[in-house]
Amino acid sequence: MFTLAVETGEDWWEVEALYDLCFAPGREALSSYRLRDGVDPVAGLSLVARDVDGILAGAIRYWPVKIGDAQALLLGPVAVHPTHQGEGLGGLLIEDSLSRAAPLGWERVMLVGDAPYYRRFGFEKLANVVMPPPTNPERVLGRALVDGAWADIAGDVESVAEGTA
Repeated sequence: MFTLAVETGEDWWEVEALYDLCFAPGREALSSYRLRDGVDPVAGLSLVARDVDGILAGAIRYWPVKIGDAQALLLGPVAVHPTHQGEGLGGLLIEDSLSRAAPLGWERVMLVGDAPYYRRFGFEKLANVVMPPPTNPERVLGRALVDGAWADIAGDVESVAEGTA
């Protein structure tokens, strides 16, 4: 049994420690992190999951990005503590957070990940959307939160912080 809640500032370092535990030491060198520099996670979508003892068991974050003039959510990272992996918590975090996105006005979400895993959540390869290098184009996936949201969307994924300084 897990309790999901919106991540708060008090959760930040605990979530960062979970990400450090679950991902390679160089995780912040990935191109997706450049899109997050100087940008806050999307309020209301970044969630934490706690077990019955209140211990952090998982977390998911979302970031705003743009492709041309179109806004999109960048899902990730999502992590589950090793002691809770295989219990369906990652799927719960993804499904619950995605169900919150459209009511908040978001139309599309993307990520860099394994298609066989994310296909079950409705993600498909985005053929015309380009993540900053080095990113394998086969791993750039998207899901429309409203019908047709990815139609005619093409180009480079950019940080919403670009051009604002």
